[in-house]
Amino acid sequence: MSTVSGIADEALGPTITIGEILVEIMATTIGEGFRAPQTLIGPFPSGAPAIFIDQVAKLGGACGIIAAVGDDDFGWLNIQRLEADGADVSAIAVLPDQTTGSAFVRYREDGSRDFVFNIARSAAGHVAMTEAAKSLISRAGHLHVMGSAFAIPGIGPIVLEALRVVKGRGGSVSLDPNVRKELLSGGQGSEALDAVLAEADLLLPSGEELFMAAGVADENKAIETLLARGATEIVVKRGEEGASVFSVQERIDRAAFVVEELDPTGAGDCFGATYLTCRRKGLTAEQSLRYANAAGALTVTRRGPMEGTCSFAELDAFIASQESRNNS
Repeated sequence: MSTVSGIADEALGPTITIGEILVEIMATTIGEGFRAPQTLIGPFPSGAPAIFIDQVAKLGGACGIIAAVGDDDFGWLNIQRLEADGADVSAIAVLPDQTTGSAFVRYREDGSRDFVFNIARSAAGHVAMTEAAKSLISRAGHLHVMGSAFAIPGIGPIVLEALRVVKGRGGSVSLDPNVRKELLSGGQGSEALDAVLAEADLLLPSGEELFMAAGVADENKAIETLLARGATEIVVKRGEEGASVFSVQERIDRAAFVVEELDPTGAGDCFGATYLTCRRKGLTAEQSLRYANAAGALTVTRRGPMEGTCSFAELDAFIASQESRNNS
């Protein structure tokens, strides 16, 4: 087994993640909240870990997810989509006495969004360490942790056990710290997030998440702090301003592709999944960042959180069209 800048290659085993699976239902009208009847579209398969792992699968990476859904149409919609795209769904528990988690979304005039979530009191709030989950963890080569998962009570011990096993096999860990600490499910969630942060080889923060992770409110000092703690690569997502990769050896900046945004949900998840998968396949940091930027850009042009996941062929075609337009 070899590593690329501390990230285990695909020969060691699949990329796995743990957390919520949802359906997303979107308002077709622009405005604030849901206090009046309106037209909705959906359901769309969703949940940050599910979007992430679907993108890994679409890129041909071996992968699986530990999660829970209800024995209902919303749950099977997600399972069938993930399975069709190539993800291992063996560790998705189907709970007959729970309903699948949901998120209702409405956009405001300024592009911000209002959400109504049902996660903790849905099947997503009952993720457990099943025999199928243990089996998936036992053969994994990389663990990807979404900060949002720590909003689920009881998820911390499962994540930490997976971290122990994967690291023990010589595998690697990535973290997208996409949650504010005050939203974590009590002290255990915060402690688990800190434990993952201490072991992560790859960090994928955006905006204030970088400063939260480092405890320092300056980008250069935050990067220096996190690299000194043991991270081998830090990829800072900057949205329409592009992204940057930091390591002890180098810094790489790349501008974003210019597209018309339709729906930003899932863009960061697809970006991170693409960067990680490229690195596990042996691509350079610069090549991986180019593909990741393309994945994030392509995602926002499609309505629905998981509708923007894409293959390498789609990414190559998108990049070629962008470069052709820029050169004309």
